Amino acid sequence: MKYLFLAYGDEKQLQAMSASERHALGSECMANDEQLRKSGHLLAVQGLQNSCSATTVRVQNGKAFVTDGPYAETKEQILGIFTIEARDLNEAIQLASTMPQVQAGPIEVRPIIEQTS
Repeated sequence: MKYLFLAYGDEKQLQAMSASERHALGSECMANDEQLRKSGHLLAVQGLQNSCSATTVRVQNGKAFVTDGPYAETKEQILGIFTIEARDLNEAIQLASTMPQVQAGPIEVRPIIEQTS
């Protein structure tokens, strides 16, 4: 079964880290990504640019409205997106709980709707 992991974190906390701390966390994340890839669990991963680069699109009464930045003001922003293959939800949760990204914030685990032919 496929799951989407949404890794959240506080961008301000990450920016407050020293360059060596950010590098160490990044190296730990990359090593974990490689381990997940080799085990066949990691299907895809994408890091995201800072939330200030986001654009939000809403449609009301047939008219599109565009705003800069994320839609909601929150302490935590989505930092990365992972597509994971796991036996079941329990295995997906176990994988998420061992990722270095969970040190920066929560990881939301969502089952992906599989398309059938």
